[in-house]
Amino acid sequence: MNEKFSDIEVIAFLDESLNPQRSAQLELALRTDDQLRRRVLEKQGQQSAGLHTIGGIWQRSKATCPSRQELQAFLQETIEGQAADYIRFHLIQIGCRYCHANCADLLAEKDGKVEARSRRQRVFQTSAGYLRSVTTKD
Repeated sequence: MNEKFSDIEVIAFLDESLNPQRSAQLELALRTDDQLRRRVLEKQGQQSAGLHTIGGIWQRSKATCPSRQELQAFLQETIEGQAADYIRFHLIQIGCRYCHANCADLLAEKDGKVEARSRRQRVFQTSAGYLRSVTTKD
């Protein structure tokens, strides 16, 4: 397997921000490619030594990531045009793991609110039925 991995991909791998498929490919290649292992160690050393690139700083600060509010608006389909196109590109083409995790959290939060509302409604209905039966017995 003689795949090429860019320095950006190696750094993203070290930061655990490389998309899962590409990360798995890089891990597999590391098992057999001594040159790639040396590059990964070199990049790891550079990061530890504080030799940062503008791209690395940009990526670590998540400067291109949409805000949580923007992601929520995207999921609710209340954002349109170029903003929606960019978020779609960021999630699908870039495959940003942080934003995917944020979206999963927002969806789980939404599901939790729906479940809590449903639970509240069931408790209320049960309580109302109980109260009706107690008041009619008196």
